[in-house]
Amino acid sequence: MTIEYLKKAEMTAATGEQDVRETVQAILDDIEAGGEAKARDYAAKFDKWEGDILVTPEAIAEASAKVSQKLKDDIRFAHDHVRRFAEAQLATLQDTEVELRPGLIAGHRNIPMSAAGCYVPGGRYAHVASAIMSVTTAKTAGVDQVVACSPAKAGEGVNPAILYTLDLCGADSVLALGGVQGVAAMAFGLFTGHPADILVGPGNQFVAEAKRILYGRVGIDMFAGPSEVMVIADATADPEIVAWDLVGQAEHGYNSPAWLIALDRKLAERVAVLVPELIASLPEVNQTNAAAAWRDYGEIALVDSPEAGAALSDNYASEHLEVHCADLDWWLKRLRNYGSLFLGEETTVAFGDKTSGPNHILPTKGAARYTGGLSVGKFMKTVTWQRMTRESTRDIAQVTARISRLEGMEAHARTADVRLEKWFPDENFDLAAVE
Repeated sequence: MTIEYLKKAEMTAATGEQDVRETVQAILDDIEAGGEAKARDYAAKFDKWEGDILVTPEAIAEASAKVSQKLKDDIRFAHDHVRRFAEAQLATLQDTEVELRPGLIAGHRNIPMSAAGCYVPGGRYAHVASAIMSVTTAKTAGVDQVVACSPAKAGEGVNPAILYTLDLCGADSVLALGGVQGVAAMAFGLFTGHPADILVGPGNQFVAEAKRILYGRVGIDMFAGPSEVMVIADATADPEIVAWDLVGQAEHGYNSPAWLIALDRKLAERVAVLVPELIASLPEVNQTNAAAAWRDYGEIALVDSPEAGAALSDNYASEHLEVHCADLDWWLKRLRNYGSLFLGEETTVAFGDKTSGPNHILPTKGAARYTGGLSVGKFMKTVTWQRMTRESTRDIAQVTARISRLEGMEAHARTADVRLEKWFPDENFDLAAVE
């Protein structure tokens, strides 16, 4: 496999993480000790917000009235797709049971979590799509209490379109909090009395680190980093479309990787010229973000075969993966590590991010090697159960006792012994460890 980098990234997603970790840990500790009062302090400090933290139904209705009908129609359009896709996912999650031997029945149930916390960014951009993706999926899964948080702007509150969307999607409570303080409030159950069982949703590096630190005490959707895109393109690809799709993700922030795997040198060289030109055409602050991301994190790799391209892509395990190549079915069958796959130039990451249906909350920083994106399954626990007849324990108990004694776990063995003594008092069993 031959790989030639026409452009190589100077930084990685892990750059600068240690400083963020220390800052976030201190804020989480402060809020856990100080409770709601301390969360309010951080809202005032970071967002200049001193109004109500728990958004009232009246405030939501007032904000929703400010949203144009056209925007409401667009939000409902996207919500319908996301909800229907989540419902289709839910239909695949079936409870089951099986008789493993006469009298021994085992099974599993899929049980929704009781409470979920959904983070919705609302600082530089109003992420209505993130509200749709997180809250809709949680409610479709059957979560009882869905608490959402989004930062409030001084004198304005939470973005009206976000409030309208959260209400449409079924959020039970909305907190006017952003950043670490929002994550902490949902995790600790501040203002609502419903501590989250799981925290989901995109956010900046401080939000992502807060979720990472809290993982274990609560579940999280995934370990998240900056948004990233990879495009695989051959000679049949349109270089302008490829370039725009790279730029489209680079505008997320200064540290958002955009990678191209090219199977054609002419295409690669043309994209290398186009990307800076397209970035220069953007308004601020999009231009500054995209320029920094492309400069420090952008890559163009030239490979000599589709197999080499697929292998390199799997090694990166990118969040978003677009394929602009001939024989899309081959790529669909061959590729295995990605958050979400976009096949052909007719689709693009932006469609998935905003409206098309599959969830846009996806693994980054190589996590697609072991997990997929947010789905109804993330909000559910698959828990097992078993039931046995007394007769069926005859063999189970004997083997359990012997294996337990082999492992040196005598009390385990005696839980089997006592049942055999009770139910089969006239029988003798060989219960010693087997070497």
